[in-house]
Amino acid sequence: MIKVLIVDDSATTRHFLEQVFNADPALRVIGQARDGAEAIEMVERLAPDVITMDICMPGLSGLEATARIMEEHPTPIVILSGNLDDDEVMSSCRAMEAGALVALAKPSGGGHPDHGTAVAELVQTVKLMSEVRVVKRWFRSKKVLPQVFSQAADATLPGNPKLVAVGASTGGPVVINTLLAGLTPDFPLPVLIVQHMAAGFIRGFAEWLGISSGLPVHIAAAGEIMLPGHAYIAPDGCQTMVANDNRIAMVAGVAEYGHCPSVAALFRSVAMVHGGQAIGILLTGMGSDGARELKMMKDKGAVTIAQDQASSVIYGMPGEAAKLGAATYELPPDKMAAMLERLAVGSKR
Repeated sequence: MIKVLIVDDSATTRHFLEQVFNADPALRVIGQARDGAEAIEMVERLAPDVITMDICMPGLSGLEATARIMEEHPTPIVILSGNLDDDEVMSSCRAMEAGALVALAKPSGGGHPDHGTAVAELVQTVKLMSEVRVVKRWFRSKKVLPQVFSQAADATLPGNPKLVAVGASTGGPVVINTLLAGLTPDFPLPVLIVQHMAAGFIRGFAEWLGISSGLPVHIAAAGEIMLPGHAYIAPDGCQTMVANDNRIAMVAGVAEYGHCPSVAALFRSVAMVHGGQAIGILLTGMGSDGARELKMMKDKGAVTIAQDQASSVIYGMPGEAAKLGAATYELPPDKMAAMLERLAVGSKR
């Protein structure tokens, strides 16, 4: 039985979530907190297996409560956002920076056509996140510079690399931020990113990345020319790929590995268009999206990087890549930027 703590200032929402979770035989709601302060007290007293956390509450916010819980009593946290405006999504991203695992929109009411799908996704996410091993986190708002990667000088350089392609799922937002924040302002390659994320969160995620990393971050657009030192985030509902003329290409609505956008579509297009003149990075996340396609990139001569097991929230995607021999290197996030800087040297010549 998975013990769930619900944190939300709305009594209606708490009651709704309690009904949803208790309807599943694997879940049991053990408490309901009305604000962040009450949540912290209940976590210490009740020791839940997983927490659903509202982000905007009077008094102690969901962000502040998440930071405190991850410092004092690390517990898997699922952020539930009721308003997908940019400010709330950015707060959700900061909560993930503080240690929350994933952010979802609160399910709509019973009369909405997406109600059943949203409820099923929430229940499945809560079950999966309850199994994630979490550790103490100390939330800091200041940028932490990445460590120097001592083996970067030995990196195999691709011939004149054209871009960096990144794929991530659960746990990815914080890692992507760490990666981008470690790049120098004159980094000579564009970075094209697929991050599995609930619909409606991408724009706020991109704004948060731009502010916290210091690099220009954009929502990718079909036909857009990619610029050096800029990051591009794949939007909801489109497979985002690369075209021959350094432009972004898109195909709407065709899921792979259950995702649209998928890492697989991005990596496969990079392998076909750029061959060995690219760098591929596969980060934390459940499932296997992108693993085979990272191997395709490597077989074409690209340098490929998978996040190492110790630093991955979920070692699914990078773990599958490791099994296939798809990664030239396995690295923690704080060493990836130094590796990229070294690998990009060829493009500056």
